[in-house]
Amino acid sequence: MSLIEPTFTRAMRETHTILAPSMAAIQFTILVEVLKDEGYNVKLLENEGPQVVSKGLKYVHNDTCYPALLIIGQMIDALDSGEYDLERTALAITQTGGGCRASNYIHLLRKAVDKAGYTSIPIVSLNLKGMNRNSGFRITLRMLRKGTAALLCGDTLMLLKNQVSPYEVHRGQTQALVERWIERLSNQYRRGHGYTKRSIAKDLKQMVADFAAIETDYNRPVVKVGIVGEIYMKYAPLGNNHLEDFLASQSCEVMIPSIMGFVLYGIQNQIEDIVLYGGRKLRKLVMAGILRYITALEDIMIKTVSAVPRFTAPASFNHTVETAREVISLGCKMGEGWLLTAEMRDLAELGYRNIVCVQPFGCLPNHIVGKGMIRRLKELDDGVNIVPIDYDPGATRVNQENRIKLMLAVANENRIQELKESKVHQREKVELL
Repeated sequence: MSLIEPTFTRAMRETHTILAPSMAAIQFTILVEVLKDEGYNVKLLENEGPQVVSKGLKYVHNDTCYPALLIIGQMIDALDSGEYDLERTALAITQTGGGCRASNYIHLLRKAVDKAGYTSIPIVSLNLKGMNRNSGFRITLRMLRKGTAALLCGDTLMLLKNQVSPYEVHRGQTQALVERWIERLSNQYRRGHGYTKRSIAKDLKQMVADFAAIETDYNRPVVKVGIVGEIYMKYAPLGNNHLEDFLASQSCEVMIPSIMGFVLYGIQNQIEDIVLYGGRKLRKLVMAGILRYITALEDIMIKTVSAVPRFTAPASFNHTVETAREVISLGCKMGEGWLLTAEMRDLAELGYRNIVCVQPFGCLPNHIVGKGMIRRLKELDDGVNIVPIDYDPGATRVNQENRIKLMLAVANENRIQELKESKVHQREKVELL
């Protein structure tokens, strides 16, 4: 292990490629363009396969949470591939800074990379809490403003894609439109445009109109399914064994809560900390101001999506907070905390009453606010159909998919029963007339 950790310097911005794990393909692809606009050359890793897991197990203790094992295994596999100039390569990893194993990812990665023999590779920490500062990498206010715009548009693209693709008449048309919009937004961000409120509103309006123009068939028997859980497992195909693709193969329409919601959750928690434990009033005012700015952009997105009746807009973050207060304390904020519970309630309210709750095996916070809250959620709404799925190196994909199929069997029975009741109700209405 190196005695002096290599540091990502300012000069490395011109020379180094930063390898970063992918999570949500649409959002992260767009965010990379923001970082390029800021002068960083970032490449998202997409390498998969059993060697990723085996290398994670080799260099990370197997009691460490599954996302860390996958991410670190993926990075070491990329370094082993020979595709990159190791003298001009750096690694990047996010840190939440909460009371969770995720806050130790960078230290686990440093130890693993050194053990694998890559002692000269610098590591960049992406966090908003000043941890593990790197002299050559800074998250600036301008970068955050750009990232907010990119993330909001990316979340909206994901939302629209998931609500159109199960019903498209011409297969592949929705994905092609997603790729065109990613390129359009990327071109904007490369030129330094598209970040103002007016530009965002214009992009969202055109985006919704484009997806609404796709020819669809809503007579298909489709089951609406929501996905919640630990943030990496919820979005990353590498983590959840391509859960979205599997659900699509089972004739499902998927809704996944936005990444922006998780960002707002982090901001809300900082405000809540001051309310519960005390702190600087100025910091509270700053956090409240940022919260208002982002939720104002969120309102634009919700209104734009809601303007087309065929689309279901997500619940606002303010609504999610109030939803959470009804069943759980906002002081419960380890891991995904109260947000995970509230997202399940929101999804059910929006019509996505069949929910897959994904979590790494042994993730105590998410077992409490996920699995541990299912009974309470069913007491409030006995029609909600939730299946918790654990992921770890020893869990088989077949077993996970079989459990989801059982949930979908129940969902289909409920859907058929609702259709029968609806027809009976319509017949009775006609007879009364």
